[in-house]
Amino acid sequence: MNWEQLLSLKRFGDSNKRIRKEQDETRLGFEVDYDRIIFSSEFRSLQDKTQVIPLSQTDFVHTRLTHSLEVSVVGRSLGRRVGQEILAKYPHLQNIHGYQTNDFGAIVAAAALAHDIGNPPFGHSGEKAIGEFFKNGNGKRFKEFLTDKEYQDLCDFEGNANGFKILTESRMGRMGGLRLSYATLGAFMKYPKESLPKKPTTNIADKKYGFFQSEKEAFTDVAQELGLINRGNPEDLSYSRHPLAFLVEAADDICYTIIDFEDGINLGLIEEEFALEYLIKLVKNNINSKNYHALSNTEDRVSYLRALAISTLINEAVELFMTHEEAILNGSFDKALLDLSKYQAQIDDIIKLSVEKVYQSEEVVDKEIAGFKIIDGILDVFTDAISNHHQGTLSNYHKLILKIFPKSLDLDQENLYDSLLGICNYVAKFSDSKAILTHKKLKGTHF
Repeated sequence: MNWEQLLSLKRFGDSNKRIRKEQDETRLGFEVDYDRIIFSSEFRSLQDKTQVIPLSQTDFVHTRLTHSLEVSVVGRSLGRRVGQEILAKYPHLQNIHGYQTNDFGAIVAAAALAHDIGNPPFGHSGEKAIGEFFKNGNGKRFKEFLTDKEYQDLCDFEGNANGFKILTESRMGRMGGLRLSYATLGAFMKYPKESLPKKPTTNIADKKYGFFQSEKEAFTDVAQELGLINRGNPEDLSYSRHPLAFLVEAADDICYTIIDFEDGINLGLIEEEFALEYLIKLVKNNINSKNYHALSNTEDRVSYLRALAISTLINEAVELFMTHEEAILNGSFDKALLDLSKYQAQIDDIIKLSVEKVYQSEEVVDKEIAGFKIIDGILDVFTDAISNHHQGTLSNYHKLILKIFPKSLDLDQENLYDSLLGICNYVAKFSDSKAILTHKKLKGTHF
């Protein structure tokens, strides 16, 4: 792979090439990507979607929105730092093509901003609930009408693939979805493969999948425009990651490791003495003891250590990226950057404590159980309506259900898979509160 091609300013849905030197410096193309994402309705719904603590009543716990904004900020720093190194290593990118340090920051920031845009309500349990409905619930009845890959898309419903669908899916009057640059779409694609085949692998890019069958053509177009390395075959698509996807992943890893831990502290799920001890272990080589001991309360001390921990891991991720940059470009690098960190033991300790005290806390588990039932109930009614519509056997109740679907949802598609995936995409866009309200309406307990 080469950086000239990887930094493509061409917009999805547009046939025109865009030259970096011809860009308006007051509003660069990569910065437009950020703006389009942040003004989208799908991004706004993240304000009421679970990060870790579902339906929290406190004002300091992170939602998907605040998490995405913070990941974007960290991603921008990572991108700029790496961009500075890349331009020094390949000066022609700046001297001939006109690329600047901030371009790298803008690409990673935009992709990081969108990294959770496809996630359903109730956190990752929402993904599992959708998949469970088709794998073992009433949705299993559709299996015989779908190809293996179509059915797998539904059984392993994936927020990353749904995010790519949201960013690229054309609809009336909006060809090319949000019409983002190919570079930003490439950086967004952490898992550049189909849902099948599933096989044992240590390659981080194969951990999940990155596109539904409905976006296979769009995904191929992006991969080929950017010059990503083809690791598969025409029947089973798989590509190497865009290099900047490693930075998007690192930004997410840094934030959920440190900030989810901080949420656990603020909620009282993790004892303060443990928290301070674990964070100090991570930043002990960089801490200013005088500044730290001058802080009089725990909240300020935790905030200081959190900022220092994020800075420490940013520096580490940049160093690791540049150390392995050539392997990343030739597609042979197959780890998450922080998996190679010298702070791996400290990171693992923090994550282990977060899993035990936060992710598996009674509050989280209870609300995930409720989320499962809510999503299952909604999908049961909605897919019944779609199935009966396809068969021409609509009841009066299901006729009413069809009226609440948005106009953007094409109910007359011949392909059942597209209709079912459209329903999943529609439900996945719900905020937590809208999912709860919709479930109550369908049960007849809300007027």
